[in-house]
Amino acid sequence: MFLSVHEMELREVRFDRAFQPGAIQFMDSKLWQAGPLCAVGKAELVPHTGGEIRIRGHLEVGMEAECDGCLEVARYPLELDFDLFYEPVRSGPGHEEVALRTEDSGVDFYEGDGLELEDVLREQVLLALPMRRTCREECQGICPLCGANRNRTECGCRSKAPDDRWAALREL
Repeated sequence: MFLSVHEMELREVRFDRAFQPGAIQFMDSKLWQAGPLCAVGKAELVPHTGGEIRIRGHLEVGMEAECDGCLEVARYPLELDFDLFYEPVRSGPGHEEVALRTEDSGVDFYEGDGLELEDVLREQVLLALPMRRTCREECQGICPLCGANRNRTECGCRSKAPDDRWAALREL
């Protein structure tokens, strides 16, 4: 769904959409959408700002990812509200580079006549997911020697013996 600046000049644009799995590409083969992504909200031009867009809304989605520890499926139900600001990219003659201020850190940028709602939602989902994706907090991962999933079985492998080159330091 394209959020057009020209349409927002006339009125706020409301959205209430459900995106089925595969409609939004997350660019990560270890991450996928497990059900519909439902988003409701509105987009509007902020008065007297020269094209700044404000998008407010709520989204719900079930995401699944490969566990970083054991490679099993990890489930992440997400439900979040968002309130975002986008400014137009200013370039060309008369527009020089400027340093961003601290208060600008909450503002994103768009080019052209608007932006895609799918891009906004993708960004919000990716930001809401943890950096380290595990199936559960106490995930034991995969044994580095035999490859067994330690959450399912005790493999009996022993870790390597400590490096004896450091033994002299332990005696100090």
